[in-house]
Amino acid sequence: MTLLRLARIGLLAALLCPALPAWAADEKTCTDLADKTYTVCTVKTGDPGLRLFLEDGKGRVFGSFSAVSSALAAKGERLVFAMNAGMYQRDLQPAGLYVEAGRQVKAINTRGGFGNFHMKPNGVFWIGPQGAAVTETTRFLQLHASPAYATQSGPMLVIDGRLHPRFRAGADSRKIRNGVGVCRDGRTRFVISNTPVTFHDFATLFRDRLGCPNALYLDGSISALLAPELGRSDGWRPMGPIVGVAAKAH
Repeated sequence: MTLLRLARIGLLAALLCPALPAWAADEKTCTDLADKTYTVCTVKTGDPGLRLFLEDGKGRVFGSFSAVSSALAAKGERLVFAMNAGMYQRDLQPAGLYVEAGRQVKAINTRGGFGNFHMKPNGVFWIGPQGAAVTETTRFLQLHASPAYATQSGPMLVIDGRLHPRFRAGADSRKIRNGVGVCRDGRTRFVISNTPVTFHDFATLFRDRLGCPNALYLDGSISALLAPELGRSDGWRPMGPIVGVAAKAH
């Protein structure tokens, strides 16, 4: 085979199989993007270990990753990763819809108000028979779904490929933020910023770099991540709902 033919084959392969971004090629659950600005945790959308956690068997709010880890360890399981999963009130109870293991703990919240949760449209991260999804709140109500798990938060970051209408490039409000998106490659991505970022920049990451047509803001400032493979365990204050992946203990 001539060198010219080999070169042509190599060029064709490059065109048909473009190089994957570093985060997509990495087999780890959680990895830092090349510029270290964000940490991304990737889960198959139908992963059965993906769950939400709020209270223990005695009705006490977990409030921390360590409390969830201890509860799972008692059942022979471990947390692969975890992240705070939506806004909550002073008593750590969810601000909006919350469903765990098929049981609705808090009804959906469609009221108006101040703050990020009420920056409409807001939305719901939920897990149903087809796996994980992110859906704008009004549309979620129309589905009459019965999710196994669900948490409501806001605002939506990306809605059917469009950024939230109130996000503006050049905005000066920068905070540590975390969110979740369900992406075109069939994976769910949980992201936390490692430096303060704007809503516009955070939403653009989900849409343009991660390929998520729908993404939801989970919280800011108090955002925390547990990623044992990265040697990371945040969580400097009590938190409400927690999302994570549970697996059998080694």
